[in-house]
Amino acid sequence: MPGKLEGKIALVTGGSSGIGLATAQQFVKEGAYVYITGRRQSELDKAVKAIGGIQVKAVRADSSNLADLDRLFTQIKQEKGRLDVVFANAGGGSLAPLGSITEAVYDQTFNTNVKGVLFTVQKALPLIPDGGSIILNASIVSQKGMPAFSVYSATKAAVRSFARGWTSDLKERNIRVNAISPGPIDTPILDGLGKTEEERKGIKAHLTSQVPLGRMGQPDEIGKAAVFLASQDSSFVAGVELFVDGGMAQV
Repeated sequence: MPGKLEGKIALVTGGSSGIGLATAQQFVKEGAYVYITGRRQSELDKAVKAIGGIQVKAVRADSSNLADLDRLFTQIKQEKGRLDVVFANAGGGSLAPLGSITEAVYDQTFNTNVKGVLFTVQKALPLIPDGGSIILNASIVSQKGMPAFSVYSATKAAVRSFARGWTSDLKERNIRVNAISPGPIDTPILDGLGKTEEERKGIKAHLTSQVPLGRMGQPDEIGKAAVFLASQDSSFVAGVELFVDGGMAQV
């Protein structure tokens, strides 16, 4: 049987590891041709091998760099002519409590998570046909007041707001815009929060204790949610924030 995304052309930014890689794998599994982006060519090469097949292409690009985005979308236009699905996933940021937030931390986090998402979608728009799907990667931290997360949380609140505003902007074209808000997901980024193995285990144990389902999520669980929002299964879903968090932000 054909996959849910059979014949679709998709873009996953930040697709070389973690949630982005798992989502690209799910998209390919469902029949899409997928472009993935990332800043490190070596990681992109590994991701292409992990995904396998001829339905994926890696393009080195920084989503916060507008020249990189222009080059990316020029290539996609020349090769495929359209983009049916955009998953604006690239993001990150440093944690810092109020009192120690620097201008560099602020600029880096907002450039990646807000500027990058905004211009990824805006520059992709001419390639997206009527009825396309745009998915934004937000986070439950926009709803939770976690220590040292204030700047990062603010960027994810902006992303969630984009999903609402852009749904209104694009309603005449029937382009659906939705946000996924993951809870704690077991990815390499999470490992970077601790300086030692003991600290990393402590962070994961603390996060797990706050999840009603009693475990951390897996990247492919976000990928499957993204497939739902990308496909016709969600044809009457627009402007939502889909929490994939084991109940952490709900209970």
